[in-house]
Amino acid sequence: MALQLWETLKEAIVAYTGLSPATFFTVLALVFAVYYLVSGFFGGSDHHPRNFRELEEQMQPLPPPVQLGEITEEELKVYDGSDPSKPLLMAIKGQIYDVSQSRMFYGPGGPYALFAGKDASRALAKMSFEEKELTGDISGLGPFELDALQDWEYKFMSKYVKVGSIKKPVPVTEAESTGEPSESVPRDAAPAATAEHTEEIKAPSGAEAVKSEEPLSSVDANKG
Repeated sequence: MALQLWETLKEAIVAYTGLSPATFFTVLALVFAVYYLVSGFFGGSDHHPRNFRELEEQMQPLPPPVQLGEITEEELKVYDGSDPSKPLLMAIKGQIYDVSQSRMFYGPGGPYALFAGKDASRALAKMSFEEKELTGDISGLGPFELDALQDWEYKFMSKYVKVGSIKKPVPVTEAESTGEPSESVPRDAAPAATAEHTEEIKAPSGAEAVKSEEPLSSVDANKG
């Protein structure tokens, strides 16, 4: 029964279209493909304007990098991409670079998003994504890790614009941290000692000078 229907269909295709069954079904498939393609452009008109605006925003030229100078690590955190109006920044070995052009990698949702807004030198050197490694402290790294970090730095220097550096914290002395006064010589001690020393070596003057010369005069007179 099915075979008879198939034979009848093939004869009808040839009689009405003049095409072989294989050609007819190929053309039919192409027609359906074109239909779905066209309907995809015009059918969902409520979604396409939004997608078009998103694409337009991505295609807009990036603003020129803004030089920040020296900033603290805390100030750097606000440039992690969470605010689209601010540039996307990242630091390596204390030098800050504008990575806004690679937002798909370092921006929110990107594979390296956790590096943004931080000095991730140690994490880059060790290729680690652990929170404790997201620091600029590179002490204790091995030669291979330092070489890897150097490669990252060369890449950043050649691809991105340097916009600043991380301000190093001012070291706190032990006396300042404990609040105890430092043991130093009072300022008035040195002048006092100098004055005493000056009085000791001061040359005699006036009557004292005359008295000191009298014995010499009397000796001379006796000799005469």
